[in-house]
Amino acid sequence: MTTHHSKVLILGSGPAGFTAAIYAARANLSPILVAGMQPGGQLTITTDVENYPGFAAAIQGPWLMEQMQAQAEHVGTRFFADTIVAVDLKARPFSCTGDSGDLYTGDTLIIATGAQARWLGLPSEQKFQGFGLSACATCDGFFFRDKEVAVVGGGNSAVEEALFLANMASKVTLIHRRDKFRAEKILQDRLFANPRIRVLWNQVVEELAGEANPPSLKKLKLRDTKTGAASELAVDGLFVAIGHDPNTGLFKGQLAMDAEGYIVTKPGTTQTSVPGVFAAGDVQDKVFRQAVTAAGTGCMGALEADRYLAHHGQVASVAAQ
Repeated sequence: MTTHHSKVLILGSGPAGFTAAIYAARANLSPILVAGMQPGGQLTITTDVENYPGFAAAIQGPWLMEQMQAQAEHVGTRFFADTIVAVDLKARPFSCTGDSGDLYTGDTLIIATGAQARWLGLPSEQKFQGFGLSACATCDGFFFRDKEVAVVGGGNSAVEEALFLANMASKVTLIHRRDKFRAEKILQDRLFANPRIRVLWNQVVEELAGEANPPSLKKLKLRDTKTGAASELAVDGLFVAIGHDPNTGLFKGQLAMDAEGYIVTKPGTTQTSVPGVFAAGDVQDKVFRQAVTAAGTGCMGALEADRYLAHHGQVASVAAQ
């Protein structure tokens, strides 16, 4: 077993983790970043990205994450392609055990392990991810201007996604497995009043179908939950809005979390319930869930870690420029 120590230990390699690493490295803190199970985060399964500032033309999600990693390493981040399997936040320094058997310790810890969208669990989903199938209307809705799309779900997120898509799609079909929504009444009122949106009650999506090369979603195969009757729906895109799961299992019982498992941070900061531990990105943000907001909180986490270390006399604070 090898032990790797840093003043700033970062878990996660999405926009939040890499931005934290860039700022911590530029503050002369020589951070360690442990990539996790999905190096690059959710952007590695995203094709065209048009809403990340600084790029006039669409860029590829995996390329953007490669650039972030290269930048983080260039300024001094030590990168480890390992997955953390155990965490101890009770002792100082904080310690994290990797699947490799190595031990990673940090005087401060920035958690940027992200969240994962819940999918329908269909074999055909993987084929169409990024090719008509999405879990983020804010991210991908622009690609479906004047096209027909569907949304799956029945809570606030699903109704909000449908309302957002109605601003650009020619037609939005909201598919729900029950005969009433869980969403707030005011959102339902807006939904039912929108002429571009229709609702299919008591329906589940059983299969996605379309063209294979290149992949292109064309239709959904549906089943009525009451009668069992099968039907098909022609669509250009499908948005799954049945929730997200934050990757916080390792921290249960050690950090304060909300009812959905998101790490609770002090308002306006990335500070968690344990001093010296910070949380950034989708692991603590269930509202926006955007690459640019994740990057912003990653910056905050690094600056707060620097100030924490300076306050405790462990490093002379160097402002990250």
